[in-house]
Amino acid sequence: MTEMVYGALPERGGEPILPKWWRTLDKWSMSCVLMLFVIGLLLGLAASPPLAARNGFDPFHYVTRQAVFGFAALIAMLLTSMMSTTMVRRLAVLGFLVAFVALALLPVLGTDFGKGAVRWYSLGFASVQPSEFLKPGFIVVAAWMLAANQQINGPPGTAWSFALCVAIVLMLALQPDFGQACLILFGWGVMYFVAGAPMILLVGMAALVVLGGTLAYSNSEHFARRIDGFLSPDVDPTTQLGYATNAIREGGLFGVGVGEGQVKWSLPDAHTDFIVAVAAEEYGLVLVLIIIALYASIVVRSLLRLMRERDPFIRLAGTGLACVFGVQAMINMGVAVRLLPAKGMTLPFVSYGGSSLIAGGIAVGMLLAFTRTRPQGEFGDLLRGYRQ
Repeated sequence: MTEMVYGALPERGGEPILPKWWRTLDKWSMSCVLMLFVIGLLLGLAASPPLAARNGFDPFHYVTRQAVFGFAALIAMLLTSMMSTTMVRRLAVLGFLVAFVALALLPVLGTDFGKGAVRWYSLGFASVQPSEFLKPGFIVVAAWMLAANQQINGPPGTAWSFALCVAIVLMLALQPDFGQACLILFGWGVMYFVAGAPMILLVGMAALVVLGGTLAYSNSEHFARRIDGFLSPDVDPTTQLGYATNAIREGGLFGVGVGEGQVKWSLPDAHTDFIVAVAAEEYGLVLVLIIIALYASIVVRSLLRLMRERDPFIRLAGTGLACVFGVQAMINMGVAVRLLPAKGMTLPFVSYGGSSLIAGGIAVGMLLAFTRTRPQGEFGDLLRGYRQ
């Protein structure tokens, strides 16, 4: 439909899939993802041996698993990035339905692994966190609904997507998993804003979020404990935030040296939620700034490419995926430096975790598919067409 309206340029007939994929791919963004994965393995070598020793495994048990999960994630990313936008949407709808059902059944079949929040399915040899796979699926499905809402006599996609968003947020809050709930709500809000939402409505949504946070603080001991710890002027040095804060302070500009860090021996989540503390202590501010630059490059380049996209669905879905990817990284690093309350959220492609790595690979693969160069001409071609 978009091509009929705007007059797309013809594609190269008969071009093989791989050369076409490589020619149209955002190679810089893909290179940044690969660099993040390599950094994750490097930090895993430093952070995971103490945990492996405590659990009775060989020193590189978790690094090996991270490499396996990461390889699977990269394969998923490459295969997804080769798909057409129609195939990506079909994959997202199917994945969303499966993940939504899995999320709904968590209270019955899930486990908390002693962490106080029922977020996982235990498979014996591994665990699966449905919310990680739900995020990219929901973003694409919601973008499809919002784009359909813009069509003449189209369905009420905005209302449908918002109802779906609220249902997911409520299920996540009951686990409780307020971090993922905030990401889902943020992703929908960004897409709705790009789709042309009135500012007064967004302000009203922000007020509802504040009200929901107040109710959660009053009724959830888990939520209240994290907020109180964040607002407290004194940091208990024996808590995870205390250990992470001290590690970042000790690292300075260039770090204490490879393998010389001590925080990995004290933090139970040094290889996941607080991997940035390990990076800051052993490699210093320099590596942390490199990590930030890699995430920023992926997000900014993706948004710049999406600004030239004419198809509303592609523009909305790509924007949602890019923003959620960037904000998740920002939240993880913000928690480590005590700018945000603890969320239990991984750092994409850097932290250890099978579900987060593979789901992240699928999400970035979708983003790369949406940001591929398409034969749709430039906006100047459209304006010249109007003058003729």
